[in-house]
Amino acid sequence: MKYEINSALFIEAIRNFSGRRVLILGDLMLDRFVFGEASRVSPEAPVPVVEVKKEISYPGGAANVAVNIGSLGGVPVPVGIVGEDAEAACLRRELEKRGITIDGLIPAGSRPTCVKTRIIARHQQICRIDREDRSPLPAIIQKRVMSAFSAALPEADAVIISDYAKGLLSPPLLKQALRQASVLKKTVCVDPKLRDFSLYAPAYVITPNISELEKASGIPITGVKDLIRAGKNFLAASNIAHLLITRGEDGMTLLGKDAPAVVHIPAIAREVFDVTGAGDTVIATLTLGLTAGLSMPDAAALANFAAGIVVGKLGTASTTPEELIETIKE
Repeated sequence: MKYEINSALFIEAIRNFSGRRVLILGDLMLDRFVFGEASRVSPEAPVPVVEVKKEISYPGGAANVAVNIGSLGGVPVPVGIVGEDAEAACLRRELEKRGITIDGLIPAGSRPTCVKTRIIARHQQICRIDREDRSPLPAIIQKRVMSAFSAALPEADAVIISDYAKGLLSPPLLKQALRQASVLKKTVCVDPKLRDFSLYAPAYVITPNISELEKASGIPITGVKDLIRAGKNFLAASNIAHLLITRGEDGMTLLGKDAPAVVHIPAIAREVFDVTGAGDTVIATLTLGLTAGLSMPDAAALANFAAGIVVGKLGTASTTPEELIETIKE
């Protein structure tokens, strides 16, 4: 079934984003962009020499989800781990600059802050350098993370689990967080990375891409029929209500445990400049849409609009209510 857009409904929901409090549990990162010019090849190896002109740092991963929530008018409450290093200080500054609380950023001792550094020349990414430690967290750090999560949960309108497989969201920690959210009847939306999606139950919705769904289902996805079969098989065996599959230039496909129809949401026709952080925008907008009273198909379609905006921007990007409303009107 193809989705039909209700512009007036979307615009009303966007105006209701203001003040919606969203608790984000996940892998906090710093996204660093190094911009330069590459006009010659290194004499040492067949690689370009990049002459650096500018460096910029943005909140990344779960921290970018928080930025997207805040940019859309919501109140983000990020909870995760950082190192005791210059990168953690930079991430705190970047969040505070955007009016986002940093109380939930838990120091993890000698473990470094996760940093992704992208080298950009002539508007193209030449390479990415990752600095991270994905080993299991010590029990004392897990306890501090859960303490911060538990303290913020009662006031939250919804919960986002932003999983980048960087070592924070172990199965025991996930189980404890999801159980607490379920007891308090909080809507939980998950951007998954674990191969076993059942570990995210009883989330309301998870938002895998095709590659993640392939790995989780064990079904090679070469077309829409395979995608639907993989999704339906998962939902039938899980305690998760909805599956929103992001499909890049093909848009999104929504399946629901109790929904009779599969909903296909076409991509917004825009030039794709940079897909960095697009999944963060999807989960943020989807969650805010649900808190504003939209149905699952409507919230998914609204998230699709937001993703269409940010892929047209360079770097880790977000959108605003004004941009979103203007895009919908167009």
